[in-house]
Amino acid sequence: MAFVELFGATLLTSTGEQPTDEVLAGKSAVGIYFSGHWCPPCRGFTPKLAEWYTANLKSKGFEVVFVSSDRDEASFKDYFGEQPWVALPYANRELKDKLSKKFKVQGIPSFVILGADGKVITKDGRDAVSKDPTGEQFPWIPPTPAEKAKTLLDILGPDVLAKAGGKYIGLYFSGHWCPPCRGFTPKLVEFYQDGLKENMEIVFVSSDKDENAFNEYFGEMPWLALPYEKRQEKEVLSNTLGVDGIPSFVVLNPDGTVLTTEGRAKLTSDPKGASLPDGWLPQPFNDVNEDPSPLNDEQCVIVLGAVTAACEAVKSVANEYYVAAGRDIEAMPMRFFSGPDGGVASQLRKLTGLSEDKLVLFDIPSDGAFYVCDKIASDINEAIVKAFIDDFKAGKLEKKQLQK
Repeated sequence: MAFVELFGATLLTSTGEQPTDEVLAGKSAVGIYFSGHWCPPCRGFTPKLAEWYTANLKSKGFEVVFVSSDRDEASFKDYFGEQPWVALPYANRELKDKLSKKFKVQGIPSFVILGADGKVITKDGRDAVSKDPTGEQFPWIPPTPAEKAKTLLDILGPDVLAKAGGKYIGLYFSGHWCPPCRGFTPKLVEFYQDGLKENMEIVFVSSDKDENAFNEYFGEMPWLALPYEKRQEKEVLSNTLGVDGIPSFVVLNPDGTVLTTEGRAKLTSDPKGASLPDGWLPQPFNDVNEDPSPLNDEQCVIVLGAVTAACEAVKSVANEYYVAAGRDIEAMPMRFFSGPDGGVASQLRKLTGLSEDKLVLFDIPSDGAFYVCDKIASDINEAIVKAFIDDFKAGKLEKKQLQK
């Protein structure tokens, strides 16, 4: 049973530990609730979730498994005593760490919802349940790409689509009050006027605080905008596309499906959109200086330096992992990067104390861990990269810690 692999042989219930396969047998969905009593947002969310669970969700076949971030077992027991569901036994700290790592939990409260098969339905269960506490849309399965595309195109409307004329559509989430936005907007205007507009139409989606601010800011822009009064539609766009900060630049294909949510990073290397669409798709091998975001969440293999042979070897291995993951970047168990000196790569050199060009595997979610290949970068080939990763998986490499 998938849940036994995740949670171990037993779960803690109000009557003591019971077999996991019995506790979760027949459940339509299971929520993993990462929480701790010391955390104020957790203490605010837990009573609400307990109320929703008891009133409506439990009867729909929903179970919750509490995974504790409490600092000692006594605190865990006090906190679990307030909860109407089941829990991972506190003593199983190693499994707790594996769950946190598997689901990329960076903060609490975090609520991951799984289907009856143990596969992820959504990692943003807190938001899903908060918006639907009675479970009308249980088990909160995200829309398909086609359903999402229809929603986005309906919001943009026929006039915007006609003006886009079949080009790619860049949704620019921004607000004049935001300093990074004010810094990025003139650059985007320059890109647009220097050739980007030949390949892409841009639609400004405002986070301004009132219509006067929107009008003033939009006056600086040579593209289209979602009318300011469409506040509800703006929220749907943000929620549908997972926009939780500005500036954000999301690019849609002409049919409304999402090409990339990392449009800002792509513009840095392709300001005219000349490589659309393939060059803007998520790639299995990237320059860590351009998009370092996976570093905080994923195991990452990086060539520090610009040794061409080493980069080509890592890129080849990355492509193999990409194909094995069904060409789904998010399904890859680790990420792969080049690290030419400058920006993030130079900072990584400082944190690792490495001055030589080296192949390094970073596992920053595990308390800043990293592992260094004993070969010099100029000797790196595909076989060495694969052996290095295999040794990491087997626990044969020396664990080092990033310097603070």
